[in-house]
Amino acid sequence: MVTQHQRDRLFPWLALVAAIVATALIWFMAARHRRLVSWAVGLDVLVIGCLLPFGAYAWGGARTQESIAWVMLLGGSASAMAAVAFGARLLAVAVMLLVATHLAGYLLVEADASVTGAHLNAVVFSAVVSWVLTWYLCRQGERVDSANRRALAAEAQRARFAERVAHHNALHDTVLATLTAIARGGVDANTSMMRERCAREAAYLRRLVEQADDREQASELRAALEESVRAAEALGLRVSARYHELPAVPGEIALAMARAVTESLNNVRCHAGTGHAFLTAAGDSGRLIVTVVDRGRGFAVEGAGGEGAGGSAGAETSGGSVVRTAPVRRSGIGLDRSVYARMRGVGGRAFVDSAPGEGVRVELRWPA
Repeated sequence: MVTQHQRDRLFPWLALVAAIVATALIWFMAARHRRLVSWAVGLDVLVIGCLLPFGAYAWGGARTQESIAWVMLLGGSASAMAAVAFGARLLAVAVMLLVATHLAGYLLVEADASVTGAHLNAVVFSAVVSWVLTWYLCRQGERVDSANRRALAAEAQRARFAERVAHHNALHDTVLATLTAIARGGVDANTSMMRERCAREAAYLRRLVEQADDREQASELRAALEESVRAAEALGLRVSARYHELPAVPGEIALAMARAVTESLNNVRCHAGTGHAFLTAAGDSGRLIVTVVDRGRGFAVEGAGGEGAGGSAGAETSGGSVVRTAPVRRSGIGLDRSVYARMRGVGGRAFVDSAPGEGVRVELRWPA
């Protein structure tokens, strides 16, 4: 309309630019806030929907219904936007304001009653249809969200039941079997082997109690670490494990961390000369830190200045003492491949601190 009949007037072009800018502002704010912003839509209703028709009449030379019609059409889009962005009361005010101003605009140009009625009906109908569609889509979205919540709750319940069954089976095969054997007098409870077995199973029960008291921790990570601990205990190693505020991590991170823990516990069992290891897993400002410590014979860390897990390692100070973090190369210990390389592969890092007679401390960090 502007290019065909009003190309020689400045105001129609300014009005067209204003309409484009108002629309761009609405969608820019919607993309930024992930919803239609009320003030931007209100500005569109007032300026483009209500004031622009009078400006077209006063300065744009719009004296007929044909010349002012293109400005009036913008009122329909303004009412549709208002239906999406506003509540019921504010929408009613916006629609009445649009109807009143557009009626006055058509009366100024002495438009036909049929044209005026059809246009006002379109303004109201646009608002009603947009409001109904918005209400319907929101209602369907709420139903989908509710169904997802029910599905997640059911899945969590199934997971808890499976976990409970697994714990019951483990208790039956370990603690209950040990207590039954002692009660029947079939074994001597004072032997060192039986005391070690009781200590391992007491540690397992302690972890179950702690887990029951802290259900909000990252279950996937904890389950993976607990599997490594149980595997080591099945081979005769007693493990005292503690978990504190574990962060949620991707499944591949939990798996890599658990396998590195498995290797560290195997090293304790095979090389440390002690039957007891200590595992601690905790979150620290979004970082996961897992340590495996033993009080065994220890060893001399070689290559102090070589490459550690995830970068160059050297001596690090902690409270004034030297922490040895260089890679370890000792026959029978697969730290390079099973710990350092595995942690590097997932963006983490591993550190070892040891000295002859002082035990070993393996620290796993993710991210590095």
